[in-house]
Amino acid sequence: MWNPTSFSRRRLLQSTACGFGSLALAGLLNKPGIAASPLASKIPHLPAKAKRVIFLFMAGGVSQVDSFDHKPLLDKEDGKSREFNDARNLARNGKGAPARVMKSLWKFNQHGKSGKWASELFPAMCEHVDDLCFLHGMHTEGVAHGPSTLFLHTGSTTQIRPSVGSWVTYGLGTENENLPGFVTLSPSMGNGGPRNYGNAFLPSVFQGTAIGKPGIPAKDAKIRYLLNERRNDLEEREQLDLVQALNREQISARAARGIAADTELDAVIDSYELAYRMQQFAPGILDLAAESQETLDLYGIGQKETDNYGRQCLMARRLAESGVRYIQVNYSDNSNNPAWDQHSNMPKHGEHAKAVDRPIAGLLADLKRRGLLEDTLVWWGGEFGRNPFAEKNGTGRDHNPDGFTVWLAGAGVKPGFSYGATDEFGHMAVENKTHMHDLHATVLHLLGLDHLKLTYNFAGRNFRLTDVAGEVIHPILT
Repeated sequence: MWNPTSFSRRRLLQSTACGFGSLALAGLLNKPGIAASPLASKIPHLPAKAKRVIFLFMAGGVSQVDSFDHKPLLDKEDGKSREFNDARNLARNGKGAPARVMKSLWKFNQHGKSGKWASELFPAMCEHVDDLCFLHGMHTEGVAHGPSTLFLHTGSTTQIRPSVGSWVTYGLGTENENLPGFVTLSPSMGNGGPRNYGNAFLPSVFQGTAIGKPGIPAKDAKIRYLLNERRNDLEEREQLDLVQALNREQISARAARGIAADTELDAVIDSYELAYRMQQFAPGILDLAAESQETLDLYGIGQKETDNYGRQCLMARRLAESGVRYIQVNYSDNSNNPAWDQHSNMPKHGEHAKAVDRPIAGLLADLKRRGLLEDTLVWWGGEFGRNPFAEKNGTGRDHNPDGFTVWLAGAGVKPGFSYGATDEFGHMAVENKTHMHDLHATVLHLLGLDHLKLTYNFAGRNFRLTDVAGEVIHPILT
């Protein structure tokens, strides 16, 4: 049996840091005996339709005119030179430039009872169009991946701001005291990296917990230091109790001297408790072995092309049903030219689509049959779209922040519904334009959070996810 008296305070803290260090600033949870835990479940501002969000992030920008934004004019005008006021040309030269129109490489057909036009790029997703709510008039800030990715995740292209998941856990707390409130699966280190799931100036308890990273197979993705092979449960509990007693003594001593509370110290203390509880509960959540073969097949697990993203999507479902509030499932890599960024090789879109199409369709079907889609909001999309003309007269498409498509499904949004439109080429949002700030405001609204009231005072002013903009998209709500 481990003897706590044989350890000095310094050695004890160093030892525990080895076990809990990587979790110390992960999403933290309410624990017994701490009445004012920042992650205690909170009452929302509004009646909530959604309890949680699963965000399927397609890094690099899927081409809307090759997937869900049908533009017959591209077939008629294919190969012709037309002048486009492209965002990147305007940024570089202050004016538009002629470019060669490029038709879609994939055929479009109508699908479902809604008759939605969609291409053969995503055949499995097309089977679920009657559950999807398409936003075709999206536009955003930034013409490069770095700024636009940061804007998607934080509402700012350059400033250090809290991520969407951090704002959500700050506003709502958690549903499960044994798991983080915000998890991101295989996040990229490029184009913002940890800032895309960071807490910025919010207390450290609200940052996301990363599981895995691009380049590591999802089947090998682990939470580091989750298990301690050197000590049994009783020894770990004894060790933790001593550490926490010392930490509480330090807090009391600081308070007696009139020193203000240290939120980072509080976060570390909470993280130790969470880490201990996660050792008991997280391994079971992260282990897919209990799933039936039928469920594994539904997600494409075991198939070469779909195994990796299928595992991530199934993990997202398991985290969602276990009470994690915000889950991001990343399809990306660690480069500055992420997966969907096809400047000269649009056929590559087909390879990426095969990797994610069946897993995403499986996730939608699985959530629906379990009744989880009723209170889970699924959000699919990238940081921007792509242009309807060939880049440099080649076989790829450049970035397009001025008009692109995302879709939502589940709690509180109209199924089989399309909102907004781009022009006849699929280039610029022209009807019911929806800014990324509007999408953020709507996601928060569905969770019961008023984006105008969800604020945090920092450096003398109130900040919010939507800055000084954003309108809830009421026409898409049920």
